[in-house]
Amino acid sequence: MFIVCVAACPTGVAHTYMAAEALEMTGKQRGHEIKVETQGSMGVENAITDADLARAEGVILAADVAIINKERFDGMIKLECRVADPIKFGEAIFDALEQEADHG
Repeated sequence: MFIVCVAACPTGVAHTYMAAEALEMTGKQRGHEIKVETQGSMGVENAITDADLARAEGVILAADVAIINKERFDGMIKLECRVADPIKFGEAIFDALEQEADHG
């Protein structure tokens, strides 16, 4: 499964990158291909492209602030959570997204 993710926290520093790393590690351990866009003090990094969106089977939005261009994920299988959740509850986040993908 190809999953795109966005990680963003109010300051856009520590938690953003910790969440991005947790999403990548947990996703890969579960056999998924993961791309994580970060939005923070450095701006948007590793931006999700139109090609990424076209092939994505799901999206995880881990944020405590408004996501830039969130509407690009409309109509997709989506899980929204706090930015710290992938760090603390990574397996549960992927369980929920996978279950939604399997059962719609």
